[in-house]
Amino acid sequence: MDIRALTQSYAVSAQIAPSDLPAIKAAGYTTVIDNRPDAEIPPELHTSVMREAAEALGMTFVAIPIVPGSLGAPQVAAQAQAMAAAEGPVFAYCASGNRCSVLWALTQAGNASADELIAIPAKFGYNLEHLREVLMHP
Repeated sequence: MDIRALTQSYAVSAQIAPSDLPAIKAAGYTTVIDNRPDAEIPPELHTSVMREAAEALGMTFVAIPIVPGSLGAPQVAAQAQAMAAAEGPVFAYCASGNRCSVLWALTQAGNASADELIAIPAKFGYNLEHLREVLMHP
C-alpha cells in the first residue's frame, strides 16, 4: 500500500485490502472513502467487506463509487460532504488513486488555483490537466 498524501488532511491510494486498514488507522486517518465500484473488484474487496473492517477499527467508512466516465456534481458534493464531516484526516482509494485525486481537486476548486490543484496530484503521477478549465471556473 502506498499512501499518497495530497494534503495533511487528505490522502489517496490504489485499491487496499482489509489487512491494510490497521496501518491506515495507525497513520492517523479517521475516515476512509471508497471511490471504487464493486463491479471492478473481487468479492473480498467489496464495499460491505471494507466497511465492516474499517468500522471494526472505529473508523468512518463512506462509499462513493465512481464508474469511469460517470463523475458528476452529485459525486463531487458527496465527496466534499464526507471530507467536511471527517473528524480527522481522510484516506480515499480507488483503482489507482486517480479518481480520488480528481474528486479532491474538484472539491477544492475555488479554494486554490488550478495550477496548484493540478500540481499536487502530479507529484504522484496523476495528470489532472484535462480539468484545468473546470478548476479555473468552478
